[in-house]
Amino acid sequence: MGVEPAGSRGTRLAIVHERFTEYGGSEAVVGELARTWPQAPVFAPLVDPAAAPAIAHPPWDTVTSTWLSRAHAATGRRSHAPLLPLVPRALRRLPLRDRFDAVVVSHHAFATQAVFATDAPVIAYVHSPARWAWEPAFRAQESNSPAGRVALAALGALARRGETAAAPHLTAVVANSRAVADRVRDWWGLPSDVVHPPVRLDRFAPDPAVPREDFLLFAGRLVPYKRPDLAIRAAQRAGCRLVVVGDGRYRRRLEAIAGPETTFLGAVPDAVLVDMYRRCRALLMPGVEDFGIVPVEAMACGAPVVAVGEGGAVDTVLPGLSGAHVPFGPDDVVIDGFAAALRERAATDLDPARIRCHAESFGPEAFRSRMAEVVARVLVTPNPDLPVI
Repeated sequence: MGVEPAGSRGTRLAIVHERFTEYGGSEAVVGELARTWPQAPVFAPLVDPAAAPAIAHPPWDTVTSTWLSRAHAATGRRSHAPLLPLVPRALRRLPLRDRFDAVVVSHHAFATQAVFATDAPVIAYVHSPARWAWEPAFRAQESNSPAGRVALAALGALARRGETAAAPHLTAVVANSRAVADRVRDWWGLPSDVVHPPVRLDRFAPDPAVPREDFLLFAGRLVPYKRPDLAIRAAQRAGCRLVVVGDGRYRRRLEAIAGPETTFLGAVPDAVLVDMYRRCRALLMPGVEDFGIVPVEAMACGAPVVAVGEGGAVDTVLPGLSGAHVPFGPDDVVIDGFAAALRERAATDLDPARIRCHAESFGPEAFRSRMAEVVARVLVTPNPDLPVI
């Protein structure tokens, strides 16, 4: 039996998100938080309504923003990156104090700074502590110029200081995967509980009339940390066809290393992506994700997933039921691991109905129920000794 969401009986709750400058998994999380607490206002320092479609509730134009949004608009809404160093200050000045009984923040790098804008209990839903701030190797692959590396290093130092200062003041921390919970423990010195982010499974389902075909799929942004290069090299080594769905700054480099076995489709409509999920032999996930929405979408369509056994894939991919794990290590080790798994048909010849059933455990209803439990328990016994579950 689920816990009635806090806010339904007069509790004043606020939701804080770091920035609305594009639409992705973290914005989907905010949408589900807003569905859980329909009366809760949403605050974000930086909002660009033109950058992404409206979330179902609330619409973008009802999100309370700050002077940073006006500054961004004044630039013609060019890149928001130069404004990021100002985000912590704007979060600390949000109009939260004395207005709410609890605040839920959606955190990537700066959102926990909202803890300094309120005396109410603060529950942090952590997509991840800022990996580019804490991991030099991760930061190095995110910048491709000396000036960019210097700027990102300075921003990383700001994010680390902010996260470290805010952590002791949080009432509860919720991580989106066990891997993120490990980072919260190692970098912030805090325990946390895990609530997996919501995946809109209604958009993804198997189609028994669509037969599986003998090609592999990589889907996602073509950026370095997702490691599409490893998917391409693994398909080459295994002698398999690969379809790459997605676009990004890494694409030209990937096309240079790809052979005739690899087809690039670029960014595609949802209907095409669903069709690829339904027809592929397996989805490849060679990058280490915080959670990873794409593999859950693929599994919802009955597709098995072959993934590096690190990060969110440890939570989402069950070997022998919904896919296979490949040992993490140097690039050649990962490529050999993928190639070996792909040569062994048993790793991908799995029951689509059982794969779909597993994916259903990551639906929005489970997310909303678990978050309602967290907030309800914090309000009953606000306790600085974490976790609250």
